[in-house]
Amino acid sequence: MSISEGRRSQKERSAETSARLMAATIDLLHDRGLSRTSTPEIASKAGVSRGALTHHFASREAIISASVSHMLARTTRDLHRFAEDFLERGGSSDEIVDYIWQMMSDRLFYVTMEYLPEARHNPDFRADLVPVVREFHAGLDAIWTALAARTGVDPDHARTVMNTTMCLVRGMIAQTVLRSDPLYYDQMLTFWKQQVRQHFPAQMERSPALRQAGQGR
Repeated sequence: MSISEGRRSQKERSAETSARLMAATIDLLHDRGLSRTSTPEIASKAGVSRGALTHHFASREAIISASVSHMLARTTRDLHRFAEDFLERGGSSDEIVDYIWQMMSDRLFYVTMEYLPEARHNPDFRADLVPVVREFHAGLDAIWTALAARTGVDPDHARTVMNTTMCLVRGMIAQTVLRSDPLYYDQMLTFWKQQVRQHFPAQMERSPALRQAGQGR
C-alpha cells in the first residue's frame, strides 16, 4: 500500500468516526434532549472512546453545533433535489405542503426545539448556526420559486406563503408533544392546502386532481 493510499484510508476512517459521532448526537438530542446529552453518552452511543470524541470535537458545544449543522445541510441538499425534480416534472402546492410536513415532523423540528433555547442564550452557538439555517431557507425558497415560476405568481408573494406555511407547521409539530391525534393534524393540513391553492390558481388548470379538490370544498 502506498503512502497516499494510507493517508486516504486514515482520512476516510476519521470522516467515518466524525459521522458516527454526529449521528449519535442527533439521536440523543431527539431521544433524550439537550440537557441529557453528554459527551460520554455520545461517545458510548457512537461506539468510540472519549479520547476519539475529543480528538474530533473539542467540546460538547462543538459537537452539538457540528451535528446540527450537518443535519440541516443534509436536509438542505434534499430540498434542492426536490426543487429540481419539481421544476422538471411539475407538481402542486399540495405536494409541497406535504413534503414540508413530512420533513419537519421526521425528527427535524423535535431536534430544533432542543437547540433553539441554547441558541437564544449562547451567541457563539447562534453565530455558528445562522449561516446554515440561512442555507436551509434558501432550499425552501427554491421549491416555492419553482412553483411561482410555473404558475406566474410573484416570487415574493410565494415566499410569504412559504414562511407562513413553515410557521404553521412548526406550531403544529410543537403541539404534537402534548397531543397525539393524527386526524386533528390531517384536518388542519387539508384546510391549509386549500388556502395555499388559492395563491397559485394556474396550477388548478393543469391538474385534474386539484380541480376536483377545489370543486369539493
